[in-house]
Amino acid sequence: MPDPAVLLIRPKAQAERFAARIGRALPQARIVISPLMEIRPVMPDTPLRGAAGLVFTSENAVAAVEGHDGLHDLPVWCVGERTAAAARRAGFVRVASAASDGGDAEGLLRMLLRQRPAGPLLHLRGTHAAGDLARRLTDAGVPCLPVVVYDQPSRPLNRAALGLLAGADPVLLPLFSPRSARLFLDAAASIDAPLHPVAISPAAAAVWRAARADPLCIAARPDAEAMVESLVAAWHRIVA
Repeated sequence: MPDPAVLLIRPKAQAERFAARIGRALPQARIVISPLMEIRPVMPDTPLRGAAGLVFTSENAVAAVEGHDGLHDLPVWCVGERTAAAARRAGFVRVASAASDGGDAEGLLRMLLRQRPAGPLLHLRGTHAAGDLARRLTDAGVPCLPVVVYDQPSRPLNRAALGLLAGADPVLLPLFSPRSARLFLDAAASIDAPLHPVAISPAAAAVWRAARADPLCIAARPDAEAMVESLVAAWHRIVA
């Protein structure tokens, strides 16, 4: 069987960064990048001043507010270490990461409910976000407002990706969110290639399994390192 290809559908910057990691782990891999969404900062419809702290569930949100004055002295709580590192690079000084709580939105919620910081907090997020973190915090007694600071418009699959899906070689497909899975399923009208999705979470896997019966695995942790590990394992299962 020919070696599998790897199809990356994340936004361009994240896809290129992840492609470099795959290239180091699987130097023989053929990697095709076809972003199914892009990241566009937007003007928030809620004033950012007056907040007692900020909540970040994406480094895209950090980048969207990096130039705003008066925010960098606020305490910030981040979903994982990559987002926390982005916050530190952006000039935020008081940065907490939920990496030790699992590095996902549920872990971030647990950390904030343990610490119970004084509000109001602002959850700076994209147009499309799962879990309604701000409402759950507010309902639990930690006042938090959701504020959209970037949009994630969808994009079609490019010619290289369509050619890959029309072929006969196996394709490894990392799925980094439930929305990524939905966008791919909507964009890929015709699939001939054997697909091997690798999901970052049970939620992303559930979207896929509701539509298709391809062999699918879920990363051990919701982070890029675990996704690479799962892709390498899947690669060796396919070529064995």
